Amino acid sequence: MTSQDSPTADHSTSGAYVKAGEEFDRDMDYIPDRITRDSEHWPVEPGRYRLVAAKACPWANRAIIVRQLLGLEDVISLGLTGPTHDRRSWTFDLDPGGVDPVLGYERLQQAYFARFPDYPKGITVPAMVDVPTKQVVTNDFPWITHDFFFEWKQYHRPDAPDLWPEDLREEMEAVMKRVFTEINNGVYRCGFAGSQSAYESAYDRLWDTMDWLEERLADRRFLMGDAITEADVRLFTTLARFDAVYHGHFKCNRTKLTEMPNLWGYARDLFQTPGFGENTDFDQIKAHYYVVHTDINPTQIVPKGPDPAVWLTPHGREKV
Repeated sequence: MTSQDSPTADHSTSGAYVKAGEEFDRDMDYIPDRITRDSEHWPVEPGRYRLVAAKACPWANRAIIVRQLLGLEDVISLGLTGPTHDRRSWTFDLDPGGVDPVLGYERLQQAYFARFPDYPKGITVPAMVDVPTKQVVTNDFPWITHDFFFEWKQYHRPDAPDLWPEDLREEMEAVMKRVFTEINNGVYRCGFAGSQSAYESAYDRLWDTMDWLEERLADRRFLMGDAITEADVRLFTTLARFDAVYHGHFKCNRTKLTEMPNLWGYARDLFQTPGFGENTDFDQIKAHYYVVHTDINPTQIVPKGPDPAVWLTPHGREKV
């Protein structure tokens, strides 16, 4: 998710805004650096990097979940921003004094400017920050979780899940591409559509894929079979926000998640798996979307529902 104070910026995630007459177009141009085992500048090194994320943000929430699933908590530290921000940057208002205790920053923007003084784009989470220099390394969220699995493998806990099973990778890449295009990004295309036709096109594409997922999950417990993979993490963070935000706020209102038996059981199955539910904060999620998106919700009133207790009800997916 992004924030940026330029009025002409493409606020393609958290600071996104409706452009009259236009379709929503996500800016996917991120800092391309990666932290890898053989990198000269950014080598894998326990304790060197800090993941800065926000539980409110679905893209950042992925990284938080994967970090815990793999057992990387002791080698990559975690800094959490608050759920809302201004047009300049995400801020560390959850920490005492509003300052990140490791970086000493009030704003994530400071880590970006420490490396790129004239950084022209949005200040996004998740971001990997080099603690010694306090400079941002990368904000390329698909690669961050990919590299948590492949590049940090020697530091995984012994029973860490195989999030990228070799025999399923080709099919998984295709599934993840469709999930990203039509679901993860599809809800934003609905919410930030600038015309009726753009909205209806986005809506139809979203529900075509939601129906495809409902059918796919009828005879398999998870997206790729009987074990959790990266594909499930990527889908989960959108499903967790669906009824609370996307159904009403983004006008994705054909059906509630709770009315789709397979997807709803699947989502609860993941939520009740260690790493998922405890990193899902519905109050932060609702505060973020309903307060920050003032062009969609100018009153900034945050809804009280739905009741999060439904996520703890039996899911029955063990039978699949």
